[in-house]
Amino acid sequence: MSTGRSRVQSGVRDWAIAVGVAATLLVTGLSGQHPATNLAPLGYALLVAGGLALAARGRAPVPVLAVTGVCAVGYQAAGFDVPAVAYLFAVYAAVRAGHRTITVAASVTMLAVLPLAALASGLHDTGEAFAQARGALELAWLIAAAAAGEALRQAERRADEAERTREETARRRADEERLHIARELHDSLTHQISIIKVQAEVAVHVARKRGEQVPEALLAIQQAGREATRELRATLQALRDDDTTPPRGLDHIPELVERARSIGLDATLTIEGQRHDVPVAVDRTAYRIVQESLTNIARHAAAGTASVRIDCRPDTLAIRVDDDGKATPDTAPVPGVGLLGMRERVTALGGRLRAEPRGEGGFTVQAELPVEQTS
Repeated sequence: MSTGRSRVQSGVRDWAIAVGVAATLLVTGLSGQHPATNLAPLGYALLVAGGLALAARGRAPVPVLAVTGVCAVGYQAAGFDVPAVAYLFAVYAAVRAGHRTITVAASVTMLAVLPLAALASGLHDTGEAFAQARGALELAWLIAAAAAGEALRQAERRADEAERTREETARRRADEERLHIARELHDSLTHQISIIKVQAEVAVHVARKRGEQVPEALLAIQQAGREATRELRATLQALRDDDTTPPRGLDHIPELVERARSIGLDATLTIEGQRHDVPVAVDRTAYRIVQESLTNIARHAAAGTASVRIDCRPDTLAIRVDDDGKATPDTAPVPGVGLLGMRERVTALGGRLRAEPRGEGGFTVQAELPVEQTS
């Protein structure tokens, strides 16, 4: 939103400068001395055109440089002794955009052509022609305009570099903090949870081996230990993911489906539409949605089959994961950490997520992720 507003403000500013320069050139041309010939209307038109061309100096500085130069030569040849103010603005914009070599070449050409244009206007004295050309485009003005453009370009470059450095520093600190938290969790929780899990499983094993009835509380402790171990591993993996490793995306989804099949789930994968490149964030989010959905199916759904369908549309990547588990429309799903994480990822990308029981039984997860196409 702020970027669009700044672009509008920049466009308004460019047009204001262009209209102001055009009006100044036109008033100067009207008030100055010039031959009353048939070329006078053309001279006025070139004065206005040279000024109005500055409206595009931010988007196309080199073409504007050429247009203002041609207009300045044109109205000089038509007999209008008016300074090349528009060309100086164009020099400033071109140097600011980084086109220094082209600007120097164009300015040297202008300095050579303007005396010829003055001679073409009807002046027969070469010295007078050079004087008029020097008055229209002083070398000092050129140097000042180019220096101002270069100074601002360097200032903007330093500001961008400082911003990039701040972002990298903040990212590095966040990564260090995340790794610190991961180490603390690993050191403080993993060992204790592992002990609880092992002790519970040993107790269950011994009780069954003796033919005794296993207490429900002990079975609950065993199951809770397994769940806590899995959740802690997933949390540590997420904390240690610093985005420097190759991201997993759509190309790795078949591996998830194969892994689901290896634990006895009849999983299928269907990809529709024409596959195209998607942003890394969308690619990774699609993988996480399928991964979390299949994990939930394997843990909680008591399902026999699962289907993963990916529809590659021109402006949207649609993902749907269905199962035939025990969920029914009458049972409201309890949003866990995995589902909340999926929703946050999708919302952050401006997409939509729907996760609910199906009417015919089972559970469905549907996500639509917007894909911005670049030309």
